[in-house]
Amino acid sequence: MTKPELTANRFEPGTFAPAPRPAPRVAMLLAQTRLDLVLLLRNGEQLLLTMFIPVTLLIGLALLPFGDMGPDKIDKIVPAVMMVAVMSTAFTGQAIAIGFDRRYGALKRLGATPLPRWGIIAGKSGAVLLVVILQAVLLGLIGMALGWRPTPLGLLLGAVLIALGTATFAAMGLLLGGTLKAEVVLALANILWFVMLGIASVVFASDELPTAVHTLVRLVPSGALAVALEHALSGGVDWLGVGALIVWGTGGGLLAARWFRFE
Repeated sequence: MTKPELTANRFEPGTFAPAPRPAPRVAMLLAQTRLDLVLLLRNGEQLLLTMFIPVTLLIGLALLPFGDMGPDKIDKIVPAVMMVAVMSTAFTGQAIAIGFDRRYGALKRLGATPLPRWGIIAGKSGAVLLVVILQAVLLGLIGMALGWRPTPLGLLLGAVLIALGTATFAAMGLLLGGTLKAEVVLALANILWFVMLGIASVVFASDELPTAVHTLVRLVPSGALAVALEHALSGGVDWLGVGALIVWGTGGGLLAARWFRFE
């Protein structure tokens, strides 16, 4: 008995309704982004990192007599707090979320769907970017209520720097969350958050820092974003900070693409 020949299309188009095929990639990406955004906003710990802490820092530093930042201290406080918001969402929050998604098998199950690997990563990054935009708008409005008066050029440059900083910290978060165990990620992400926050605060603690120390601080992602964002919102460009962010983001992205694991 001869076997029937296999054909590429055994059934005529329209035999089954709805047609059993993957959704368009744009639709899959939008659905994944929406899912990750809802999960981010539902998580109480994430909201603490992304909203409560930055808003509290902004109001507290602006109204309470911490240090001597001069009469225009709000112009230093707003970019510094925006840096904290970006770092909290794109790095710490995302790393922890990815680490526990891997632990509970959520990423493994997503990997078995028609959604490609880049779609999973792009969906998570898109959700992070939307949260960062919400943070920037909220902090900007509160800053203006406290006397912050940026120029239109400063706002434009600031938006570019926030996007660059988000990409940099997101790449680092993907690397951390996609390579280590969830418990290790939880501890290390929080430790690194405090370390980078402390390093960035050195820049604003005193105007009498040695040049070498000031330069080294600006080579760390948090210090680079804080100083570069302060320059940008004032209408200038800190090329050292921009370069440092690009190097960290590129390195983190390449390493994450090489070592990221779904389980």
